[in-house]
Amino acid sequence: MAKYRLDYIWLDGYEPVANLRTKCQMKDFDNEPTLADLPEWGFDGSSTLQAEGGSSDCILKPVASYPDPTRENGILVLCEVMNPDGTPHPSNHRAGILDDEGTWFGFEQEYFLMQGGRPLGFPEGGYPEPQGEYYCGVGFKNVGSIGREIADIHLDLCIAAGINHEGINAEVASGQWEFQIFGKGSKRAADQIWVARFLLQRLCEEFEVDVEYHCKPLKGDWNGSGMHANFSTEHMRSTGGKDYFLKLMDAFEKNTAEHIAAYGPDNHLRLTGLHETQSIDKFSWGVADRGASIRVPHSFVKEDAYKGYLEDRRPNSQGDPYQIASRILKTIGEVATA
Repeated sequence: MAKYRLDYIWLDGYEPVANLRTKCQMKDFDNEPTLADLPEWGFDGSSTLQAEGGSSDCILKPVASYPDPTRENGILVLCEVMNPDGTPHPSNHRAGILDDEGTWFGFEQEYFLMQGGRPLGFPEGGYPEPQGEYYCGVGFKNVGSIGREIADIHLDLCIAAGINHEGINAEVASGQWEFQIFGKGSKRAADQIWVARFLLQRLCEEFEVDVEYHCKPLKGDWNGSGMHANFSTEHMRSTGGKDYFLKLMDAFEKNTAEHIAAYGPDNHLRLTGLHETQSIDKFSWGVADRGASIRVPHSFVKEDAYKGYLEDRRPNSQGDPYQIASRILKTIGEVATA
């Protein structure tokens, strides 16, 4: 029998952006525990805006587990928050997703690394060189040292934890980075984004650096941060067709307001029609157009097949991937494939 450290991870009740919370317990197991072996656990919901003090117990229900790459016999336990009667808590947006393993999601998580109240690379009381050479940049003046070190270590931690981390790059502003997560099934993809965020934030504690997910932390002529959602269904990948694609775009346009509501707060600061965005009150699609709401890859329209994946560029970096994926699935579900 061995003693395992179980780090339970959940989302609190703060709005409009939930925070990651965690606590650990030590438990003995004869063999390495599977998800089914991990017990439910309680916590004080009155300290996380999820319950009143007079009836404060909330339940943590394990829904995914990952080996903790920082220690032996450590497991990261991602949980849904449940009421004591077993029903999903109102803050639990994962429980209501109509998941489909045939729907694939790739999320591009952008973020800023902040130290001393300013992005890495920003001099005290001033600004670095304007945007231009930072994107996928190389060299100290473009990306510094600590930012790349954090991004590289984070990639390795995610891979060791079994997260389908697909890559990293420096982004268009100093101190801004991106990582990509891909998953077959909306819950799997969204779960892994949240655990990847957890690993990044925990790692940055060691560097005395904060992760800033706000979609427009810098005013002025600087790009905001997004979490572009690449998605496809079995029908889109295998059948496709221009008629279906146009119906799908009509459905996305009809539900523009509903998508914006699910895509993260303060998006009006980012979706201005500038800095590779469409205006928040408009919907458009275009082949290879990073200023459109939906970017259509060249591969999608190759030989007029209209097959493959699409990129919704409107979700922002603070967005909840559960709510983003759920909204995309609902809109896709409105379009008949027959």
